[in-house]
Amino acid sequence: MLHKISVAPMMGCTDRHCRVLLRALSPSCMLYSEMITTSALIRGDKQRLLMHSNDSPCAVQLGGSDPKSLSIAAKMIEDAGYQEVNLNCGCPSDRVQQAGIGACLMAEPELVAECYSAMASSVSIPVTIKSRIGIDDQDSFEFFADFITKNYEAGCRIFHIHARKAMLKGLSPKENREIPPLKYDYVNQIARQFSDAAFSLNGGIKNIGSTLALLEQFDGVMLGRAPYANPYLLNELDQAIYKTQPVNRFEVMYEYFDYACQEHTAGTHIKHLAKHLLGLFTGLNGARAFRRHLSTNMFDDRATPNVILEAGKLVSQDIKDTFK
Repeated sequence: MLHKISVAPMMGCTDRHCRVLLRALSPSCMLYSEMITTSALIRGDKQRLLMHSNDSPCAVQLGGSDPKSLSIAAKMIEDAGYQEVNLNCGCPSDRVQQAGIGACLMAEPELVAECYSAMASSVSIPVTIKSRIGIDDQDSFEFFADFITKNYEAGCRIFHIHARKAMLKGLSPKENREIPPLKYDYVNQIARQFSDAAFSLNGGIKNIGSTLALLEQFDGVMLGRAPYANPYLLNELDQAIYKTQPVNRFEVMYEYFDYACQEHTAGTHIKHLAKHLLGLFTGLNGARAFRRHLSTNMFDDRATPNVILEAGKLVSQDIKDTFK
């Protein structure tokens, strides 16, 4: 099942704490973990890496290129209670490339298809693929279509497409999110070609208006930096799409404070928890003071979850959290 709205896997952002906050704002959107490599999961502390709570429906994104390892890791993810496993074929970072994973896998569609088949045969939850539309000079529609075709033939029916090519040399990951031109038409064309597959569009989607407009053309929309900078955007989308009642941001903050207290007692430093709240009150009077107070105090070794409540006092509570 492809969800209309999802939040993309983002390193340094969509950890388990972030997902607790986003889930409090939207019960319906699909959430994705940060990428976890197969080697880290199989050889490392799987309990720590796969720990999660109150984030369903949620997927783990895997980085890997060995079918057997991906099969093992996918089963671990299913056993940990996640609802989907996603294969990363879109990250262009140097570190990821050096491991032979991420966007560079688009040059090896047969290998990706083999990886998909190995993962799908080991789990009952959906296995999906996230990719770009091309890499470097291999940016024709034919190249993109060949990649999709081979994985469709392997059985994949859900694709998340960042509608930019990835430049494997010369651009930073941040620049790769902004400089290569968006080609939504590639995704439109491939969706028509494979009408029984589902395609979720990612890239350059920043607000409610563009999201709703794109949902008229595509099966789903995957948002990235926009909801991380302004988490309440997810609740506004729920209101617009599903006609749900608005969630009060202060109530969300207090709920997250309770979660932060539990985590802090268990040994998690407050900086790892509070950083996800920085954009919660975006657009409201006092939002800047809220961010400043958290940013100034959450790194202190003596900081406690109380910094969240102290910051909240700086925001005007005379608000109506309704979609307009």
